[in-house]
Amino acid sequence: MKLSQFRFRLPDELLALEPPHKVFENPDGTTEKVYRRDECRMMVVHRKSQTIEMFEKDEEGNDTEEFIKFRSIIDYFDEGDAIIFNDSKVFPARLYGTKEKTDAKIEVFLLRELNPELRLWDVLVEPARKIRIGNKLFFEEDGPMVAEVIDNTTSRGRTLRFLYDCPHDEFKQELFALGSSPVPRYIIDHRPVTEDDTENFQTIYAQHEGAVTAPASGLHFSRELMKRLEIRGVNFSFITVHCGLGCFDSIEVEDLTKHKMGSEQMIITPEAVKPVNESKANGHHICAVGVTTLRATETAVGTDGMLKEFNGWTNKFIFPPYEFGLADRLIVNFYYSESTMLMATAAFGGYDLIMEAYQTAVDHGYHFGCYGDCMLILDD
Repeated sequence: MKLSQFRFRLPDELLALEPPHKVFENPDGTTEKVYRRDECRMMVVHRKSQTIEMFEKDEEGNDTEEFIKFRSIIDYFDEGDAIIFNDSKVFPARLYGTKEKTDAKIEVFLLRELNPELRLWDVLVEPARKIRIGNKLFFEEDGPMVAEVIDNTTSRGRTLRFLYDCPHDEFKQELFALGSSPVPRYIIDHRPVTEDDTENFQTIYAQHEGAVTAPASGLHFSRELMKRLEIRGVNFSFITVHCGLGCFDSIEVEDLTKHKMGSEQMIITPEAVKPVNESKANGHHICAVGVTTLRATETAVGTDGMLKEFNGWTNKFIFPPYEFGLADRLIVNFYYSESTMLMATAAFGGYDLIMEAYQTAVDHGYHFGCYGDCMLILDD
C-alpha cells in the first residue's frame, strides 16, 4: 500500500492533552482535578460484520445517547479469554541542559544506556545543529551532572558520556531526578509537563524500566477494571517491549515496503506464554493491548499459532495486507495521519473499515493520541 492512503485531516482540537478527568471544587474555593483512566470513549469495531458501535444500549437493545466508555470493555470478554499487556516502564527521558561557553539551552532525550560502566547513552538533542563532538553539556547550574558529546549517530542523534563519578545506581537516580516524563511533542508544544504526567503517562502495571514512550493503549486500564476482569476469569499475560520512538518517525517513502522500522527490545517469558497458549488451545479469544504488543506477539508467534518465548529485538512493520497469527482482538488508541500505528490498526481491522472508523471518530469528536479515546476491534 501507499503512504498517501493513510492520510486524513485531524483537527488540532481533537488531540488530547490530558487523560479523562473531572474537576471538583473544594469548600475553600480551590479546585482539584481527578483523573479517570477508564472513562475515555471506546469505539467498538466488528471486523466480520463490518459494523461500528459507539453508543451504550438500553434494556431493549437500542442505542442510547451515551457513548461507550472504556470501563464497559468487561462486557466484551468471557472467562478463559486472554489479554496481553506490555509491562515496560517509562523512565524520565527528557532533560534540559546548557551548552558550555554559550549557555544555549539544549533538550536531551535519553534513548538507551549503551555502557553502564562508562556512563554512555544514546540520545537525541535539540537543536542538533549546535551540538558537535567534544561539546560539554551542563544539567544543573552548580551541580555535578555534566556530559560530553563523543559521537554523532544520526542527524539528531548523539552519544553522550556522563562525567559523574559515583556508583551506577546513584548515577541513574541522579540522572532521572533531572528528567521529566517523555510525553509526546504535540503535548509539550501546548502545555508544560506536570507532576501529574509522571503518573498519568505510565500504565498501572508497569514493571520493567526501559521505555521512552508509554505503551499508550494500556493507559486506560485502572486497578478497579483490572480486578473486575480478573474476577470474571480473564487471563492476563505480561510481556515486555521497551517502546522506542521508531513508531513516531515520519515515513519518507510512498511505497511502504521500503520503510524500515526502528528496533525495540522485547522479552516474552515462559510465565507470559502459558496463559496465552492455554486460552488459545481452549478456543478462547486473545486480545493484544496496543500496536507495540501486537508487533511483538507477531514476532514471536509460531507456525502453529502459539506464542513462543523470546528475548531479543524486533523491527516488524505491520501494514495491510497482513495475516495475523495470534491475536484476534486488539485494543488501540486513535493515532495521527500517516502513522505506523494507524497502518497496523488497518492491517488488523481491514483498511476500509478502519479508515471509515477514523472518519467517524473525527466526525463525533473522539480524542486522538496517547491521552485520547480508544478502539476495540473484535473478530465478529
